[in-house]
Amino acid sequence: MDATAVRERVSALLAEHDPATTDPTEFLRARFDAGLAWLYFPVGLGGLGASRDLQSLADQLLRGTPDNDPGRIAIGLGMAAPTILAFGTEEQKRRFLRPLYTGEEVWCQLFSEPGAGSDLASLATRAVRDGDEWVVDGQKVWTSGAHLSRWGILVARTDPDVPKHRGITYFICDMHAPGVEVRPLRQITGEAEFNEVFLTGVRLSDELRLGEIGDGWRVAQTTLMNERVAIGGGTPRGRRSMIGLLADTWRERPELRSHDLHQRLLKLWVDSEIMRLTGARLREQLAAGHPGPEGSGMKLLFAQLHQEASGFEVELLRDEGLGYDDWSFRRSDGVDFLGRGAGYRYLRAKGNSIEGGTSEILRNIVAERVLGLPSEPRVDKDVPWKDLPR
Repeated sequence: MDATAVRERVSALLAEHDPATTDPTEFLRARFDAGLAWLYFPVGLGGLGASRDLQSLADQLLRGTPDNDPGRIAIGLGMAAPTILAFGTEEQKRRFLRPLYTGEEVWCQLFSEPGAGSDLASLATRAVRDGDEWVVDGQKVWTSGAHLSRWGILVARTDPDVPKHRGITYFICDMHAPGVEVRPLRQITGEAEFNEVFLTGVRLSDELRLGEIGDGWRVAQTTLMNERVAIGGGTPRGRRSMIGLLADTWRERPELRSHDLHQRLLKLWVDSEIMRLTGARLREQLAAGHPGPEGSGMKLLFAQLHQEASGFEVELLRDEGLGYDDWSFRRSDGVDFLGRGAGYRYLRAKGNSIEGGTSEILRNIVAERVLGLPSEPRVDKDVPWKDLPR
């Protein structure tokens, strides 16, 4: 597969499905079936088994055609899809990947719990086998988009008699199943992107189990590494970025400029470019099926850069930067950094150092798994989960 073959395939798609007259969902289905969703995925699963480098060419050739609203389905695209590809059965891959890509089915992530956020392996949500089903009871928290989701990626404890990392199993949770209750969590922005989810006697077929029983921690690591690269490695370039907005304001408002602010803006620009280029390299690792701990470093820097840039914008705009466009409570369907005001960006960026792994935990991962420094003492490593104090 080379660039010429990609161009030919795109031309065939556009000839058979005119974007101007084809229903957007039908167009996305056709794009998936043509292997132009994720070119680096296998044939028949939205891809062509091609190099990740060709994806940008396909995206460029298909610019202006219907898209799948990636902000709304980011968890499905960035976390669920690569995990299903890595650990799912052939039936699971064929069932879930196509509607995930087209946006017909939205996904959420049921990982964190009130007592197991940074220490995810301490999770207490239980899944008990009952014939060909699992009965799930527990509570999850900080679940982005749960109120919009059809499916959720879920980790639950299936064996309390072994150490905490070994008794976890990974499931696909039917968010419409009886016993699933979603409640909003209001944020500092006034919105509720996040939720808490209560699972009470939820029955899931064993066909919704992803990976082997008790191997959920390994499966979850694939999700988490992809999540951190998806968040930290997805920094766009140019005007469709935080730094692009700042540069536009700088050019259009000369009365706001000063030498000190100019030097700080240049530093932010350089840091943003470093992030973008490093992110491109990490995405190549993902395409090769090798998400690594470097993604934790990227996500750590992403949070820091976003917070610095949003703070700089408020300072640059002076009194204007203190305004807020809409404080009314609403159930948001995603993060809109570029379409909202400076006040929203400043407040929402505070969450960047929490979501997708707190900055404190990510520093530990970078220290231990990238720099090779001694790990923190873990006295509970070999203790059965049921014997841990809670």
